[in-house]
Amino acid sequence: MSMVKESVEVDVPLHAAYNQWTLFEEFPRFMEGVDAVTQLDDRHNHWRTSVGGVTREFDTEIVDQLPDERIAWRTVDGEVNQKGVVSFQRIDDAHTRVSLAIDFKPEGMAEKAGDALGMVDRRVKGDLRRFKDFIEERGRAEGGWRGRITPGG
Repeated sequence: MSMVKESVEVDVPLHAAYNQWTLFEEFPRFMEGVDAVTQLDDRHNHWRTSVGGVTREFDTEIVDQLPDERIAWRTVDGEVNQKGVVSFQRIDDAHTRVSLAIDFKPEGMAEKAGDALGMVDRRVKGDLRRFKDFIEERGRAEGGWRGRITPGG
């Protein structure tokens, strides 16, 4: 198994960052290589990804979820073997640190080579940077987050 850890500070309140991350079906808008995520129920999602010309489908299960703090998952079926956790830390009223840790087993020659070359690390870093841009732009387009979203609702 290989481990990737990355963090990013986003200029939005904690609740806004957490809520956006729970909209799994929007992941293709900021995650490179994610073609589609379909939420099956409160704990399960079906993923379709394309990386290096290889398409994979798999299901994930949320194994731990604490609102405004963390979401942990693992694969339960399909062509990918991974588990991970995304955590959210309040910096102040308008800033949040989002940290992502993924433990995965590269399958196939291309994925093993990509892992050895650090491509997964760069992809995760890029995904978090795009998440930052995505959520901050959404906040600007909607007139800002302050006063619109309150903790717990």
